[in-house]
Amino acid sequence: MTFGFAPASAAASTSAASANRMLEPAEWAAAGIPLLRNPREVVSGLHARHHPQPATAVIAVLDPDERLRASASFVRRPAPADGWMFRNVLLAQLRRVIPHDLRRRTPVRTAVLLYCREGDARWTEEDGAWMWGLRDACTLHGLRCGAYITLTRDGWQVLGEGRGGRRPHSGSAPEPFDTSEAPPPPPRTGGAASEVLRRAAAAR
Repeated sequence: MTFGFAPASAAASTSAASANRMLEPAEWAAAGIPLLRNPREVVSGLHARHHPQPATAVIAVLDPDERLRASASFVRRPAPADGWMFRNVLLAQLRRVIPHDLRRRTPVRTAVLLYCREGDARWTEEDGAWMWGLRDACTLHGLRCGAYITLTRDGWQVLGEGRGGRRPHSGSAPEPFDTSEAPPPPPRTGGAASEVLRRAAAAR
C-alpha cells in the first residue's frame, strides 16, 4: 500500500467533480419538481414520526394522493457535502423501505426529502448536494423527484418554492401524531373543493 498526496491536478479534478454534483436553486426550480398540495401536513407528519435533530435527513415516499407509504431517517456523517455520496445513502434507504418502480413507464410515487440542519433557511451548497442526490436516487429507484425541505431554527422551508412556516422547527417538540395526521378543515363554501376534501377524509 502506498501513501502520499494526490497530484494537484487530480485534487482539482476531484473538487470540480464534487462541485458539479449539486443543484442551484434556479436549476431545481426549473426541473419541474411537483408541488406539494399541503406541505405543512407532510412536514408535521414526518416531524412527528422521526423527531429529527440537526444533521438528520428523512426520506419519504408519497402515493399520488400524498399519503405516506414509507419513510426512513438517518444522521448525516461528518464529511464534505457531495451529491454522489448523498445519492448513495438515499438510494440505500429507499431500497430498505420500499420496492422500486422501475418497471413502470412513468413514475407514480414521489420521494421527498426533509433535512434538519443548523443555520438559517437560505440555500447552501450542502442543500444543493442533497438536491442532486435526491434527484438521482429517485431516477434509479423509479420514483418522481419531489420536494426538498429544510428544517432549521427558523422553521421549515420548501426550497425552490418559497413556501414555509415557523412550526415545526429544528428545536420544537413533535406534535401529537394524530394531530399531525388530521385532515385540514373543509372550506366554508361548498363545491368541488369540499367534495375532494370529504372523499380524502373518508379514504383515511
